[in-house]
Amino acid sequence: MSVMVKESPISEKDMVAQAETALADIARIRDGVGRVIFGQENVVERTLVALLAGGHALLVGVPGLAKTKLVETLGIVLGLDSRRIQFTPDLMPSDILGSEVMEQDETGKRSFRFISGPIFAQLLMADEINRASPRTQSALLQAMQEYHVTIAGARYDLPAPFHVLATQNPLEQEGTYPLPEAQLDRFLMQVDILYPEIEAERRILLETTGVEDAKAANVLQPARLKEIQTLIRRMPVPESVVEAILTLVRSARPGQGNAETDKHVAWGPGPRASQALMLCTRARALYDGRLAPSVDDVRALAEPVLQHRMALTFAARAEGTSVRDVVAKLVKGI
Repeated sequence: MSVMVKESPISEKDMVAQAETALADIARIRDGVGRVIFGQENVVERTLVALLAGGHALLVGVPGLAKTKLVETLGIVLGLDSRRIQFTPDLMPSDILGSEVMEQDETGKRSFRFISGPIFAQLLMADEINRASPRTQSALLQAMQEYHVTIAGARYDLPAPFHVLATQNPLEQEGTYPLPEAQLDRFLMQVDILYPEIEAERRILLETTGVEDAKAANVLQPARLKEIQTLIRRMPVPESVVEAILTLVRSARPGQGNAETDKHVAWGPGPRASQALMLCTRARALYDGRLAPSVDDVRALAEPVLQHRMALTFAARAEGTSVRDVVAKLVKGI
């Protein structure tokens, strides 16, 4: 038994044909990114899965791990209109959204004109997002969920597709602010970027310290990316995967009968986490060349989808327990 989303019907033959074409496009995307980003295959996979699923991603890691380079490369490879915002403590919401200015014509009549901010892009790079105050961080809330912004009572739609890839330094770094919980929930995934393997770092040394660096090339158009995102939403999902998602997400909430969760978790993920897992498992399956997700996809994506949607109790933190530890134990239960 499979669960299908409410989309226009599509035959199995057409689904296979579209999937094969999408696989070829995804292979070209992976190759294009791999020419610039060395190693970090897991990071590239998760970030691309978030984009293919139509969502936003939070890239977390210490400075110097090519977070910004990855976002720039994806913008070029996918052909997206990209903008970058360098978040700083003095950044204001109007610096992101835009503002109205008063103008006077030749007759002396005055009127307001809206000047759009950098958020009006298909791919927004929010660089070091936790350097800005929570007030400024929250300027992205409406845009990330509803794909439009409201300025002075007027609605302004954002370009499609619209994605936010935010980079963040760990909170123990000086001069950072934790992101509001409501905004964290808007990110489809949190992708943790670790130090590269030795062979990848060796390649970095050899290929990035010469006269010329490798440059990314465009291989896809935004309209084609939207078609792939639609195809992913049409992919069938086995009932076993649906049950695994429900079991995992609900077991991560206190008060649902899981003793470990009740002991360690202050608050858990909401239904948006289940939606994120459903979309990401489909996208990961297609990324790997499969036409339907499996329970293994749920296990692989549990940490990046759930870890930023949970908070530990004070006692758990005092014991040295991390969210990753809790999620790892929950994954064993599915």
